[in-house]
Amino acid sequence: MSVKRVDVADQHVFEVASSGEVKASPAAVWKVLTNYDRMSEFVPDLKTSKVLSRTGNKAIIEQFGVASFLFIRRDIHLIVQATEEPMTAIDIGLVTGDMRLYQCRWELVPVPETGGTRIVYSGKLVPKFYVPGMLGANIIRSDIERMMKAVLARLERGDSAGN
Repeated sequence: MSVKRVDVADQHVFEVASSGEVKASPAAVWKVLTNYDRMSEFVPDLKTSKVLSRTGNKAIIEQFGVASFLFIRRDIHLIVQATEEPMTAIDIGLVTGDMRLYQCRWELVPVPETGGTRIVYSGKLVPKFYVPGMLGANIIRSDIERMMKAVLARLERGDSAGN
């Protein structure tokens, strides 16, 4: 798990990377990660997630969530586009919302030895709102760790949790 703050053209870009392995097959992982309408059931701080439209391998998704910075809470509204490469990767890019930059990628890597899947998450984000200097990377790291743990836990529960 890593979060780096990189200053690019007077912006603080947070680069994030995380990964984990689950026993679930790539097909089972794919089914959960592309069921955007149900993501708020297991992703911390994501209040709603709704597919607005779908064309081929692209989906436009509206999400409402909450960002917490120490004692400050802020509602976040995003409309993103997910571009799917079936069973392999999902690229998510900002259409509009409370971020200047929001790009992330979920990659699914089969693990033949276990029949499971390695999930690799990477992204770049620039909030439109103030994020405290040196604390920012730690706060974002904590949020990404919580999200990844929740996603991995959901995948470990398998189909019985209702895909």
